[in-house]
Amino acid sequence: MGTFGKTFFAALLGTLAALIINFFLFFIIIFGLAAAAGTSSSGTTPIVPKNAILKIDLNKPVAERTQDGLSMRLDINSLINGMPEASLGIYDAVRAIEKAAEDNSVEMIMINCTGNFASGMAAMEELRAALGRFHDSGKPIVAYGVNFSQADYYISSIADKIYVHTDGMAMMTGIGANMMFYKDLLDKAGVEFQLIRHGKFKAAAEQYIKSDISPENRQQNMEMMNSIWNTWGAAICKSRGIDFEGLNKAIDELQIGDATSLLKYNLVDDIYTTEQLNKKLCELTGVEDAENLKYITLANYAKTTALPMGSKGAKKIAVLYAEGEIARDNAGIAATKIVKEINKIKNNKSIDAVVFRVNSPGGDAQAAELIREALQELRKSKPIVCSYGDYATSGGYWITAESERIFSNNTTLTGSIGVFSLAMNYGEGLKKHLKINNAELATHKHSTMGGALRRLDNTEVAYTQKFIEHIYTKFTNLVADGRKMSVANVDSIAQGRVWTGEQGMTIGLVDEIGGIKEAIEYAAQLAGASPKKDGSALDYKVVEYPRVKSSYESLLESLNGTTEDETVALAKQILSEIKELQQGSANGKVKVYARMPYTFRFSY
Repeated sequence: MGTFGKTFFAALLGTLAALIINFFLFFIIIFGLAAAAGTSSSGTTPIVPKNAILKIDLNKPVAERTQDGLSMRLDINSLINGMPEASLGIYDAVRAIEKAAEDNSVEMIMINCTGNFASGMAAMEELRAALGRFHDSGKPIVAYGVNFSQADYYISSIADKIYVHTDGMAMMTGIGANMMFYKDLLDKAGVEFQLIRHGKFKAAAEQYIKSDISPENRQQNMEMMNSIWNTWGAAICKSRGIDFEGLNKAIDELQIGDATSLLKYNLVDDIYTTEQLNKKLCELTGVEDAENLKYITLANYAKTTALPMGSKGAKKIAVLYAEGEIARDNAGIAATKIVKEINKIKNNKSIDAVVFRVNSPGGDAQAAELIREALQELRKSKPIVCSYGDYATSGGYWITAESERIFSNNTTLTGSIGVFSLAMNYGEGLKKHLKINNAELATHKHSTMGGALRRLDNTEVAYTQKFIEHIYTKFTNLVADGRKMSVANVDSIAQGRVWTGEQGMTIGLVDEIGGIKEAIEYAAQLAGASPKKDGSALDYKVVEYPRVKSSYESLLESLNGTTEDETVALAKQILSEIKELQQGSANGKVKVYARMPYTFRFSY
């Protein structure tokens, strides 16, 4: 392409990016003004009415952190899919429920089920544990649903009373998943993938090189799903006083579904219309008329609960959140960004301990190592306690293995200690279907390696395997060092295999089953926090990193020009995605991943 062509193409892309960004910022301003107006008119802190019912709608998302829709990361997907929905963070949700147990204004908790549970497994487990502590305070919990998903029911089973609508349903079928395998289709299209890996359980990209699931992959998935169901089933049966084997038999025979069957198997306490439910709530709260029932949502109640501030001189605990796929730049966990946050914490002399909250399937192995190195520098001056969300696998485990203590939920997916690389070849497909022939030009034997127009030869595969083996060896060694195991022991539980947190406790990958609350309290102990004067709890402060900007702050910054870095990043992202469409994914480089095989999507 000549100079004129390059200049023209660059100008065209720049103009397109500018148009998209301006369109994007226009909507940010519109939505931001609306949010700002709403904030100024309604106030920032809701008022808790007397004799309040704390209402928990399970179709409202509980995420890793509390964010309104506009303060979440804005990217090109927002242009396509719309603005992200506001969410309540799990730590804020847990603290709100615990505060409600001691709040004389809150009479009870009402769990509302619609069959559309909107959160991940870790949030589900931590939410249920918090409800269990509320239950132990002596205040009642009532659950009601027109429809229960299995996730809804798992959480609701902690309630004192569960009621279902007369036309209600709960399809109890267990946990399932489907995997699609594309090799036959790819063969027909003339596209080939070469998978180079270490770990017989490392099933990443197996769907591209096989027509069916491997025995090892089937084994790990079945054991993993059974572990999750055992956690759920045991909790349900304990709360409801029913037999686990009997429950499983009823599920296998599809005996559980409508309201009558739920009552028959003691999964609910009664069948109520909405009016009958309101009468029951009036009885429990001492209110004569349903119109006088006072509700406050969990999200609004959480706004009345500030982060623990402690007394003067209290120990300070930093909570560092890392969510998403690991990469160098512009990703959920971008090494360039999170290392800056780690260094902020390291240089803040007032911080005494750190909780690293991780929710990641892994990603770029080199980026994971950059994050691990920064964390180990931080660890020289401050203890680090890790808390796992839905995932802490592969690269997500890499960055956490060397910490003082690891807290995991039973249903967290962890491990996946393995490494892989993937090479694609679509040259035959171009020739077969589009009659496009490729002429290879190279100064050396392997100059076109990884160009995606031919398969890697044996020498190139062996060359890539060296990278894989080097990184796998480093991975297993750092896990052995962090977990105080032998390398041979780590290798026996590694091989790319994914485990649940419950299984991880047995094999030594995690130290304790618990959520972010338990991790923070343990970090406070490590920091030397003293009990409060009343002896009720440890005295500490909590600060969160990175700081979440409000939608109003984001709007003001966009107007006064201080968001230049974010705008440039967005422009680069758009140009990058356009470039990928033009050139394809191949770049001629070997890229090694420490990542889960795929993101698991279970039906439950």
